[in-house]
Amino acid sequence: MPTAPADSEYGTTLVPTVTPFANGSVDADAVADLTEFVLSNGADGVVPCGTTGEFASLTLDEYETVVSASVEAADGAPVLPGAASSSVAGTLERIDVAADCGADAVLVVLPYFHGENGPGGNERFVRAVLAETDLPVILYNIPSCVGQSIDADLVEAVADHPDLAGMKDTSGDLTHFIEVIRRTGDDFHLFQGFDSQLVPGVSMGATGGINAVANVLPGLMADAIDAAASGDRERARELQVNHVGPIFNTSVEYGFASTTKAALVERDVIDDDAVRPPLVELDDEQVAEVRERLDATLGVAAE
Repeated sequence: MPTAPADSEYGTTLVPTVTPFANGSVDADAVADLTEFVLSNGADGVVPCGTTGEFASLTLDEYETVVSASVEAADGAPVLPGAASSSVAGTLERIDVAADCGADAVLVVLPYFHGENGPGGNERFVRAVLAETDLPVILYNIPSCVGQSIDADLVEAVADHPDLAGMKDTSGDLTHFIEVIRRTGDDFHLFQGFDSQLVPGVSMGATGGINAVANVLPGLMADAIDAAASGDRERARELQVNHVGPIFNTSVEYGFASTTKAALVERDVIDDDAVRPPLVELDDEQVAEVRERLDATLGVAAE
């Protein structure tokens, strides 16, 4: 029987929240409303300004607005903003802003656009960030967006650094995920970021998940994590196969920010599904499909 996820000061069900817009600007009130919604319906903490949060389309001032509004609305619950940048200086700049806003930790990616040109380059980048950070760091492995993966050798090399708290793995490679578990200790918090592998990941000992679907269905995601961790195989399989997986697949097809915002509008959590270029909003047919998925899932888990 699998053991419960490792105790974590960050919780097990974390939500990579979308960034709501209104009239072309960040809607700080909607950021707060969304934060309160997910935390009151099963989530343990929030991860603003990540991939689903359209971090790459935000100015630094907007980044500060989102993080500040999230921290205030979280009212003591963990807030772990993304701090993605293609340089050490840019990453540290965002970490400084997050720290000033009262965040608890940050997620850091490898440099995108250009990768290491020889062995040790990525480790050098990570260690340079860790040497100057004001907050605990959680690595964020998302090779489909960054263009390179945080391999298990790198994770093992830096895992014992006192300022490294863990990693979110959105590689979709379960073999890699398990290898990271094997090579890291109990104090290393590994979060499954690939929603369709949430239950397998937790069953193998992951701390929990950081999943886009949790924006819309935080209770369902928390229930899936609990079922997997407690060994309730039948319940975990039902939630993963028939509910988490299909909604995740729709998000993969139509885009995470766009699909999630459309679903949140359907749930009356936010008022505007606007996304920034190059993203586009879902059309009526796509929204209807999202609505159908939600109708099939709502009520399955405690909301």
